[in-house]
Amino acid sequence: MTDHVQPSPPGSDGIASASGDGGSVYFPRPCTARRPPDTGGEPAPVLAEAAVQSVLDGLPGSVTLLLPVRGADGTVADFRIAAASPEAVDIGARRGKELIGLSVAATYPTVVGSALWEGYLRALRTGLRYEGEPFEYEEVLAGIPRLSRFAVLASASHGGLIVSWVRLDNGEREQRRLAVMQRLGGMGWADWDLVRNTATWSEHAYSVFGRDRSAGPMALDELPAHVVGEDRVELSAVVEQLLGTGRSVDHTFRLTTPRGEVRHVRIVAESERDAHGHPVAIHGFFQDLTAAKRAQAQLLESQQAALAHRSQLTAERDVAERLQHALLPLAQQSLSLAGLTVDVAYHPLQEGLNVGGDWYSAIELPDGSALLVIGDVAGHGLDAVATMAQLRFTAKGMAITGMPLPAILTRLNTLLLHTAERSFSTATMIMAHYEPATSKLTWVQAGHPPPLLLRRGSASYLSSPPGILLGAVPAPRYEAASTHLRPGDQLLLYTDGLIERPREDLDTSLARLARAAVRSAAEGGALDGILNALVDPVTRRDDVCALHVSLRSPAAPHPAVPASPVS
Repeated sequence: MTDHVQPSPPGSDGIASASGDGGSVYFPRPCTARRPPDTGGEPAPVLAEAAVQSVLDGLPGSVTLLLPVRGADGTVADFRIAAASPEAVDIGARRGKELIGLSVAATYPTVVGSALWEGYLRALRTGLRYEGEPFEYEEVLAGIPRLSRFAVLASASHGGLIVSWVRLDNGEREQRRLAVMQRLGGMGWADWDLVRNTATWSEHAYSVFGRDRSAGPMALDELPAHVVGEDRVELSAVVEQLLGTGRSVDHTFRLTTPRGEVRHVRIVAESERDAHGHPVAIHGFFQDLTAAKRAQAQLLESQQAALAHRSQLTAERDVAERLQHALLPLAQQSLSLAGLTVDVAYHPLQEGLNVGGDWYSAIELPDGSALLVIGDVAGHGLDAVATMAQLRFTAKGMAITGMPLPAILTRLNTLLLHTAERSFSTATMIMAHYEPATSKLTWVQAGHPPPLLLRRGSASYLSSPPGILLGAVPAPRYEAASTHLRPGDQLLLYTDGLIERPREDLDTSLARLARAAVRSAAEGGALDGILNALVDPVTRRDDVCALHVSLRSPAAPHPAVPASPVS
């Protein structure tokens, strides 16, 4: 017969969730008052509670001492926990001495009137040991009900009860834990008795193979018949190793389930040998590695895709670098053309993109003269680069035909105004033509900062001829201005990124450039000195482009770098 008690603890004192395998015992304490007349022949208590507690302190398991609490009529109305072993635990997780002094009826009210309660009373009245049938009770912890089974013993001793109980479902819980571990790990254990020719599989071993349990476990030598053909030879060798030499194995193979699914399965097994070293039993487990193998394949696929993407980026970067050199041959170089030495510095703002909205050209024309161009498209990025390339190459093409400089600017303005899907509305530029025979420099400008001339240790800006920035109006007026260069003269063409500072007027910016140029010329630093003095790579906000032009003295040697016809 099975008793159901809710939610009180099994067995006696209401210690309902004992986790140990022992029992609970209660000892009576000495009583100095006279016993009521109707005691049913109970022996008088003679043991001191402290003495009983000292005994329980040395006992394993769940043991408690219960002393009866009698009503006015002398009948037992309750039991009090007078002593408890250290391993005694109740449903409220109170342990050992925390239980002492608790009322059974008040703490575990559902015990009162149950078969367990009647057994306590009977043992107390008759002195005969009470051994109830194993019973189930449901404890609710953290809102989760758990059903447990207990066996309870209660013996009368010196007017009280010594109660012990054993939890019968510990092994069952361990089995459940093992089942959960197997399920989460995708594993199932297997044993093969080679003497009796029998096999035992856990429930999850069948799950790994997708095998119906009614088919029973496979024999070891049956395994190769269920694997993918390419893996059959190796698995057969593994089975022969286990059955022959008994050496441990750890091997992965692919099998086909009855549903046609291919799974990756790992077998780990070792043998148990007799006195002669012959295998008599095999113990091991199967593990389903399909999910891990699938994840590994996906990772490999992702790595290969990343490598392919990296190769593509490398190729695109190579193309971008080639295009960059086609747009602007070098970010920094020194050219010799038409008796001039031209030093170039170009620093785009956008990191990782070596071209921007600023540009330059320095070429020798077919008649031996030189063309010097510097420009600036509003904005940054690839759209500015596209506009820059269109203006730069168009300007060079028209200049090579001998077209006058003001006419070139007029046509560039028209081109910019009528470019389809135009992202930028304006651009500035300076074009200069130098004739070595007369040392004459003719130049035009479209809204660009004026050239700086350094002569005999002083600096001055050339007066700008009329010319509005490109793309501003449909019919602009551009005029040319000219000057003669002298041996030793230096001319600086630049974009506004070299001089502009936040909240600073243009006159102040130009004055600072003039001072830096004079100081650099005196120190022999030329363009590098100017850049170092004016350009902060951390705080600058725009592209920087500059052409430093020097007219060599007749006795001065030519630079080692020849003129570039494609610059």
